[in-house]
Amino acid sequence: MQASSSSMHSRLFHALYYFSTVNSTIEKSTLIFLAKLSKNNNREWFSANKHHYELAKENVEQFMDGLIAKMNTHDVIDTPSGRKALYRIYNDVRFHKDKAPYNPRFSGYLKRVKPMFRGGYYLWIKPGASRVGCGFANPSSDDLRRIRQDISTNFDDWKKLLKTKSIGSVFGTMQGDKVKTAPRGFSPDDPAIDLLRCKQYWFERSFTDQEVTSPDFLQKVNNTYKSIRPFFDYMSEVLTTDANGISLY
Repeated sequence: MQASSSSMHSRLFHALYYFSTVNSTIEKSTLIFLAKLSKNNNREWFSANKHHYELAKENVEQFMDGLIAKMNTHDVIDTPSGRKALYRIYNDVRFHKDKAPYNPRFSGYLKRVKPMFRGGYYLWIKPGASRVGCGFANPSSDDLRRIRQDISTNFDDWKKLLKTKSIGSVFGTMQGDKVKTAPRGFSPDDPAIDLLRCKQYWFERSFTDQEVTSPDFLQKVNNTYKSIRPFFDYMSEVLTTDANGISLY
């Protein structure tokens, strides 16, 4: 699917602007702050080190700004800025057994422009556990039903898709939770039953701390996300058409 010419030109202009103005390298000091927060996960320490937190957060926001600009040279990202992309570092302790007030990581999410462009991009910056993810973590019930319908009908296409070199060499196999038995409306004898049991369609790649703080990390993340595009393009086609291939929009 193609974005409109004017939309793409606008995104390319902003991309070129950001490339010339934004520091897009994750600083070592950002990982050092997160490591210290992990060992001192309390409000007193955080308050005393709030300035270091603000610097680290700004660093990751700038990285995300650069990533959004880079992504918009070949994709259509709806998330407007690094600030909007990042999740809060504060834990909501009301609903968790872990009562630590902070989650010692920076994480973010980049949305594609819906309804025509489906799938999402995720990023976690955490000492010793940084990774990127992409795919469909929580598809709606309607989307899940349509995906399963396509899997059952076009199982051979799915097998080829998941064996695409760009996907396998970067992510390995698809991950995600599955239902224990055949989903409602599908036979347990369906040749595609293993895929039909999926309720998430998820891919991840991990990075070392050295990779995260290297000047080419943004390019590595961009290339990683770009490698999932055959899957996203296929899923976007499925989720914007009915079972007869008629466009829904």
